[in-house]
Amino acid sequence: MKGIILAGGTGTRLHPVTKSISKQLLPVYDKPMIYYPLSVLMLAGIRDVLIITTPHEQALFQALLQDGSQWGINLSYAVQPSPDGLAQAFIIGREFVGNDTAALVLGDNLFFGHGFSEQLEEAAQEKEGATVFAYYVGDPERYGVVAFDEKGIATSIEEKPAKPKSNWAVTGLYFYDNSVLDLAASLKPSARGELEITDLNRLYMEQKKLKVKKLGRGYAWLDTGTHRSLLEAGNFIQTLQDRQGLQIACLEEIAFTKGFIDKAILQKNAEALGKSSYGAYLRTLVEQQR
Repeated sequence: MKGIILAGGTGTRLHPVTKSISKQLLPVYDKPMIYYPLSVLMLAGIRDVLIITTPHEQALFQALLQDGSQWGINLSYAVQPSPDGLAQAFIIGREFVGNDTAALVLGDNLFFGHGFSEQLEEAAQEKEGATVFAYYVGDPERYGVVAFDEKGIATSIEEKPAKPKSNWAVTGLYFYDNSVLDLAASLKPSARGELEITDLNRLYMEQKKLKVKKLGRGYAWLDTGTHRSLLEAGNFIQTLQDRQGLQIACLEEIAFTKGFIDKAILQKNAEALGKSSYGAYLRTLVEQQR
């Protein structure tokens, strides 16, 4: 399976903070925002990842993430010239995906919850159809909304409906079979001129090939698209890390646990991070392996 992170967009809701830098490069407590969606793909076992950025910010992402070899993964880069919809990621990434299945995660989405890694691995193993994740929200009119029948089967998906049929929002994490490439290419722009991911998911639903996994109590899904939500996400991460003493979205730790890198590379990464608390955490991990 190949992974795609969509990190484009203009971030206008975060202006003036994002007038000179991509919002996905802003810090969420102690890590760049893009670490969080990248950690989701790595937890799913995905090692080939395409990062789609705006043309003028690609060099900044490359300077931060490089080629991914420090985490035992392969990072590629592409540009989205203009924000023409989430489903456009599969048009831009068609050659990258090739004959593989594909996962897409939005660059400003954060996920947390016990057992989430297992759900990711299970979704990544699917060879046919699509798997998306739904989260119960109090303001569903702001999101793509999925409704279910009495058996829990998805019956409708609507983008930001005025009268939502449920409170279950579709999160920014999607797993697809290879037919997503042709389905995305067949989409027509919506009334707002975008290739909607909701329309793509509806095509799978109509073919009875859409699985919707509900993220219930005990899970957190955070959208960092506003100043308030960005601050709340940082506070959430700080609270959990301070309480447990464990890092969230620590790419080096995930890579080591998954067997993507060995202890020598883990130690090299720790040394490269100097006196930061993040570097100190990695050095502790190295010590624990002795």
